[in-house]
Amino acid sequence: MLKNIIDRKWFGIRFLGLKAKFSIYSSAFLFLMLSFSSFARQSTDDWLLFAKPYPAEIIQDSESELVITNGLVQRSFYLAPNPVCYDFKNLMNGEQLLRSVLPEAVVNIDGKEYKVGGEINLSEKGYFLKEWLRDVENGENNFKFQRYTVSEITPHFPSKTAFWTGQPLPAKGIKLSFSYSHPELNGLALHVHYELFDNIPLIAKFLTIENDGKQTYKIDQVKHELLALVEEESAVVGATEKMKKQHQLYIESNFAFNNAMHAELSNQASHWKMDSTYTSQVNYNLETPAILEVYPDKGIGITLAPNQKFESIRSYELVLDSYDRERNGLARKKMYRTIAPWVLQNPIFMHLVSKNDEEVKTAIEQCVATGYEALILSFGSHIDMEDDSENNIARWKSLAVYAHTRGIKIGGYSLFSSRSIDPANDVISPITGKPGGAFFGNAPCLASEWGLDYLKKLKRFYSETGFDIFENDGPYPGDVCASTSHPGHQGLTDSQWIQMNLQKDLYHWMNGQGIYINAPDWYFLDGSNKIALGYREVNFSLSREQQKILNRQNIYDGTWEKTPSMGWGFVPLTAYHGGGADAVLEPLSEHLKDYKQLMMQYYGAGVQACYRGPRLYDTKETKEVVVGVIDWYKKHREILNADIVRLRRADGKDWDGWMHVDPNGKEKGLTMLFNPTAEPIQKSINVPLYFTGLTDSATLVFENGEEQTLALNRDFSVGVPVEIPAGGYTWFVIK
Repeated sequence: MLKNIIDRKWFGIRFLGLKAKFSIYSSAFLFLMLSFSSFARQSTDDWLLFAKPYPAEIIQDSESELVITNGLVQRSFYLAPNPVCYDFKNLMNGEQLLRSVLPEAVVNIDGKEYKVGGEINLSEKGYFLKEWLRDVENGENNFKFQRYTVSEITPHFPSKTAFWTGQPLPAKGIKLSFSYSHPELNGLALHVHYELFDNIPLIAKFLTIENDGKQTYKIDQVKHELLALVEEESAVVGATEKMKKQHQLYIESNFAFNNAMHAELSNQASHWKMDSTYTSQVNYNLETPAILEVYPDKGIGITLAPNQKFESIRSYELVLDSYDRERNGLARKKMYRTIAPWVLQNPIFMHLVSKNDEEVKTAIEQCVATGYEALILSFGSHIDMEDDSENNIARWKSLAVYAHTRGIKIGGYSLFSSRSIDPANDVISPITGKPGGAFFGNAPCLASEWGLDYLKKLKRFYSETGFDIFENDGPYPGDVCASTSHPGHQGLTDSQWIQMNLQKDLYHWMNGQGIYINAPDWYFLDGSNKIALGYREVNFSLSREQQKILNRQNIYDGTWEKTPSMGWGFVPLTAYHGGGADAVLEPLSEHLKDYKQLMMQYYGAGVQACYRGPRLYDTKETKEVVVGVIDWYKKHREILNADIVRLRRADGKDWDGWMHVDPNGKEKGLTMLFNPTAEPIQKSINVPLYFTGLTDSATLVFENGEEQTLALNRDFSVGVPVEIPAGGYTWFVIK
């Protein structure tokens, strides 16, 4: 056995004995096998809370075995005669995720399907034993392994931070790439890439194909991940699509859309399937969702010319150590902090409805006076970024310069979808052959002449005006286009893939320029910064009292898996979707109590709301209220942008609230409590402090400055006596 140890700085490989190494990991993480639902465990080894290092490394035990691990998760590969992944292990609880072996990938090129890597013909697929690796075969028509390379993880596209941000977790780790070729496909080099991140049980996987030959190939479909996963729920009967797919493996990809503003529902690439060859499963009809494949439903459909490169979807595989929703949500938020740190930028912005340039300047001055940091010209304003005339560019450049000299960032709104351009540029229905049938009814095709020109106009506008924020309404939601005359795509088969990548290219470019992106779909992994918490627009025509409760419900529900900075709320200062006098805040001075509480709810959640209207204040008293809230927010900004743990959901009957937690911060927590009733509430509230990292005692600093030190219970909670005023709120900091 090789004994050499090679520094990761150069190659990232360590040659060590596997057995001893993994027994150490198993012992160190045995405690994680306990249930977490009662918040009853804690250790300085908890990867979710503390900064203990879990560095990614590659271990080669022999010429034919390779393991990537970081002490939290591992994947093991058998290389000869053709690689297979035979082991995918959750080291935090010792559980094996795989029950059998599948190809590394499957690609369809020029109408023919090719598998990548090795295969094993097994009669039993309920579990896998290492001695069965001797039966690995090359595969009759599979891509054959050539070599592997190791490097450090690098950013997938340039990113520039231009706004206030929380504390991102640098995406460091090791990248392992397997290279393959096929004798029938001259000049094609196929690479399967794994990225294992430091300090988090997260592995990314994607596939690239390089055409170094002289022939053009058609890439019809790519399945870059296939996993024969263990079944975690046992159902004797039940169709595959109806079974609950609860699993200790969470997968998210950068192929997401549908305007649900929710990761799972937006995920268009993960497909759970039955495995009829898995004959020992308990399901009588063999319909257990036992295989997970990652690929785009509509296929790829592109041509790959000489000297071109194709890159597949990227999937991120987060291994969970619990079935507790709060803990798993925190794990996902740590994933975003690692792989998409741009989402932590969280500027304080106003949503201006303007009719002329003077109103823009007035709003800029109000932002300066109150401590706001940015101004977005909302929908219905007089900005038009599609007008690329010299006069229009010069006009908005002048306003951007004015804003910047006052220390204010500026941005604008652009509608893409839910409108018709003309029959030559709209998406064409494959059913009718005419415009229509898109996600929003009518929509332009981003690969049409108009769409390509739209992208050029946006880039020119932002490049020449110096605008800082882009609010894109209705970006491409997965529409397909059957047109064969659009210059950017060939026809129906490549239309979805092409449009998606055109949009990604725009967001990559903007992120690299430091332009902040509000977009109403799940494009976080490709550069967007913020999405809505989730809301129903007509709710903002309800009374202010109803809005306050519903907004707190939106915050509570919308931050299970999102950091506070990833979601925006809405405060209509003027009438929005109808509503009477009891729905609006204007005149602001006449509704100061409601205005302040709505601000405190959102800022107290770390969530930026779109304060949509012509102004932030109308009187000196109103200005003082706004300044007071913003000053409070900035004083506690770090903890208010930390992740949220839920305490009680708003129902209008009793208190409700949430708590921010940061075990590595100076302020370990900040709790917001609300009272929707007409009577003051005095009671002791049990506050779970496990996720603050505190173990023995906590010092609470209340809104009035009073301090109280309390001993933690055995479950890391404390009983806190509180008084919440009728129809009001209170808060306290935890140190």
